[in-house]
Amino acid sequence: MVILFLGVLIIAAVAVVGIYNGLVVRRNRFKNAFAQIDVQLERRYDLIPNLVEVSQKYMSHERETLEAVVKARNAALTACQSASGNPTDSLAMAKLSQAENVLSSSLERLLMLTENYPELKAQQSMSSLMEELGNTENLIAFARQAYNDAVMSYNSSLEKFPANMFAGIFGFSEAVFLQLSSEDKRSAPKIKMN
Repeated sequence: MVILFLGVLIIAAVAVVGIYNGLVVRRNRFKNAFAQIDVQLERRYDLIPNLVEVSQKYMSHERETLEAVVKARNAALTACQSASGNPTDSLAMAKLSQAENVLSSSLERLLMLTENYPELKAQQSMSSLMEELGNTENLIAFARQAYNDAVMSYNSSLEKFPANMFAGIFGFSEAVFLQLSSEDKRSAPKIKMN
């Protein structure tokens, strides 16, 4: 009888360790996926001041738009830094989503205005920056999709039995998806290279 009890106890302990390790692996996957988003967002944040600087020379009458882009970039950078410290913080992720939406709108407005300045569009530096920004937007979209897939896997594992009995005890909490506010913002800004 003692051997049977010890056998059941060992099997239960192995199962709990397996559950814990599985949750750790999935949590690390979504944190790594967020780190990939962070890398691409930082890349975009680094491109924006150059884009604004090149645009200023030609778009002196559009100062308000340029300032809005810089302000949105700085807010998004701050929100990203906050979220990268703890991607399980739902408030930080919500602020990042909101800041990214504002930045995307500001960038879209700036890029639409460049259509009115053929000399600016013809600039090699502007053309290169716009191409790089377009590539970066695509990489952000792919990284965001990978992150949300990893979050879904992690959250699903938290909800499954018997992991749902131990997740809270071990300090695992639900991760937050990185979502955009509207369907029209789910695609990268349109960048024309005429």
